[in-house]
Amino acid sequence: MYPELNGLLGADPESPERRQFTLISGHKTDAGFLLHHFLSYYLKAGCRVCFVALAQSFSHYNIIGQKLGVSLLSCRDRGQLSTGSDLRPLYDFITAALAPSAGEQWKCPVLIIDDVSVLLSLGVTTLQVQDLLHYCRASVCHRYQGAVVCLLQGGDGSEDSDHERLLKSLWHQSGLFLQVEGLVTGFCKDVHGQLTITWRTQERHRTLIYQYKIHDKTVSFFARGPVWCRPVTHRCDGCCIRSSYQGALWPRLRGFTKPQRRQK
Repeated sequence: MYPELNGLLGADPESPERRQFTLISGHKTDAGFLLHHFLSYYLKAGCRVCFVALAQSFSHYNIIGQKLGVSLLSCRDRGQLSTGSDLRPLYDFITAALAPSAGEQWKCPVLIIDDVSVLLSLGVTTLQVQDLLHYCRASVCHRYQGAVVCLLQGGDGSEDSDHERLLKSLWHQSGLFLQVEGLVTGFCKDVHGQLTITWRTQERHRTLIYQYKIHDKTVSFFARGPVWCRPVTHRCDGCCIRSSYQGALWPRLRGFTKPQRRQK
C-alpha cells in the first residue's frame, strides 16, 4: 500500500472503513495503481478479501503485491484472499466467499473488482452490471458490514454511452470517488497524472485534487502547480501552462503574457 495515499484519504489499517463503496475511474490513463493500493491495504489490515480479477492474471497482481509488501499467494493459501473471474456464478461466489463463519479471525469483509468495464466489452448490458453491483453492495456493505472497491477503467476518450451511463450510476452509489486522469499537457517525466478525490455524503461533497508520480514501489502525491514549475516573476498558484516551444511554464491569462524579446 501507499502510506502517502492513506494520509490523503485519512485511512488507517488498524480500523478500516466499513459500509463504504469506493469507485475508481480512469480517464485516458491507467488507474490500476490505486486498485493495487486498496488490495494490499485491506490485506495488511487483516480483512477477508474477495478479489474479482477480470483484467489481469493472478500472477500479475501477485508480483505487484510483493513490491508493496504483501504476498497474494500466501494470503490465498491461508484463506484470507479469494479470487474468481467466472461470470456466471459470480454473485454466488462473492457472497459465499465473504459470508461470516464461526471463529472468524479476519476483520470486515471486502470486495474488490478489477475492472467492471471488461463486463461491458464481453456483451453484458449496463443494466445487468448495475444490478450485480447493487446486490453486491447490499450484501457486502450493509448485510456483512464490509466495503466494496470497484475500478471502472475508461477507454481512449471516445464517446461510449454504456460506459458513461454506468459511471454516472456508480458515482451516485459511491461514498468515495477517485478519478485518475492524464495530464492535459501530455506526457511529462516528473508528473504522470492527476488524482481527484471526492468524499460524498448526503449533506455535502468535498473534493481535493493532487498530481502524482509513480515509482517502482510507491507513488508520490503533491499539490498542483508550483511543485514542478520553473521560477517565474509572480507567485504560482496552479495557473501555469507549458509552452509547446521551449518546455517552459508560463502563466495563464490572468493579466500576464509571455515576455517578448526587446527590439533593438
